[in-house]
Amino acid sequence: MGNHVKIKSSSGAGEFDCYLALPAGNAKAPAVVMASAVHGVNADIRGIADEFAAKGFIAAAPDLFWRTLPGPLPRDDKRAGERSQPRMPVIKAGETDMADTLAMVRKLPQHNGKAAAMGFCFGGPYAAIGPKRLGFDAGIGCHSTQMKDFMQEFDGLGKPVCLIWGDQDFAAPPEVQAAYVELSKKQPQLAVHIFPGIQHGYMMRENAAAWSPPTYEFSMARSIDILNSLR
Repeated sequence: MGNHVKIKSSSGAGEFDCYLALPAGNAKAPAVVMASAVHGVNADIRGIADEFAAKGFIAAAPDLFWRTLPGPLPRDDKRAGERSQPRMPVIKAGETDMADTLAMVRKLPQHNGKAAAMGFCFGGPYAAIGPKRLGFDAGIGCHSTQMKDFMQEFDGLGKPVCLIWGDQDFAAPPEVQAAYVELSKKQPQLAVHIFPGIQHGYMMRENAAAWSPPTYEFSMARSIDILNSLR
């Protein structure tokens, strides 16, 4: 089980909450900084962080919505979607939070200096933004949204990024998925995996209609492979 810590924003606007899960022992380890969906750092995100820690990695999940409506919200709470709008400015503000979380992680005695950015749904674009502009060493995106607007982040990208979708993902239309498959043929650092019959939100147990244990296990295994490459 992890703990909630406070991180002072480098923007000077205050401080925000971050769920931090640490592995047992004192061995140096890479970290994963997780950008949540609009529902925030809920039980699903905390559980994934705990799983990474149990596998020997540092996991941190900052509250990217602290400026407007902090904390996790129930899946049926309409305010969850509203607080992510307008989407692009909220994502831009979250860049500071992701960078500040990475700076916090780097001060931990267990950290080996390497980290991946992992995004879910709304947080998916940080899988590309993190390695391209925020100092992360790799990126992982699970059922990422808004990705049509971030293809330019892959221009000249020299760090590994893995994107995983289901082909029934309403937030990633077929043309977007196809564009990323084509991009992966030209960009050797980009891996794209698309699973038939899988819906948006497959990583989230609370989303009973979409939750897919096999796709979840694949995504975690691929993420662990990437983190192991950062040891």
